Amino acid sequence: MASAQERREALKVVYREAMGCVRCPLSETRTTVVFGAGDADADLMFVGEAPGRDEDASGLPFVGRAGKLLESLLAGIGMERSDVFIANVLKCRPPQNRDPQPSEIAACSSFLERQLALIRPRVVCTLGNFATKLLRDDPTGISRIHGRAEERLVAGHPVRLYPIYHPAAGLRAPAVLEQLEADFARLPALLALPAANPAASAQEVPEPADESPPDAAPAAAEPPREQLDLF
Repeated sequence: MASAQERREALKVVYREAMGCVRCPLSETRTTVVFGAGDADADLMFVGEAPGRDEDASGLPFVGRAGKLLESLLAGIGMERSDVFIANVLKCRPPQNRDPQPSEIAACSSFLERQLALIRPRVVCTLGNFATKLLRDDPTGISRIHGRAEERLVAGHPVRLYPIYHPAAGLRAPAVLEQLEADFARLPALLALPAANPAASAQEVPEPADESPPDAAPAAAEPPREQLDLF
């Protein structure tokens, strides 16, 4: 098994590949790639949908109003952004913040899979429908399964997958915000459980290949500290 330092170095390689990615047309409209940020050894990882305007400008995930709510929800359970890792299904902003398209998800999903395999979180909290459907490999909507943890293999790694509403939905509907707060309140207990041991019937996200995609642009520079807490 790779050491923590080896996994961190491998994550830097994935970062550089993502920064030069031209796999889909979003590479033509983005300001910057939003790879993810936080603790590369985090026990808790959040996976959202896609960067918005503020994220596209800053290169960091969840820095707008939804991000402020996420920070508030974390504070409510005694945690900070620096305690977790935050990423999205897509690493580039869709124009006008439209929904991700299936072809974009297919082009981008290996970056997320490799992040999950290298960070090795104990709990993966999917925010909203797109992340939940992708990592569960199931079309069931978030309203039916939020707040219900499952033991699964994700990117070849056993985790507790915990779907909850996207914070942006909580900004629009007080009832959703109340549910978000209730679902967040269960996270400390999930993190305190022994490591997940998914049943043989759990659905697995295929482990990504190690090689770089043939259509990747030249490697980008070393990730800055505020992008990845790897140093």
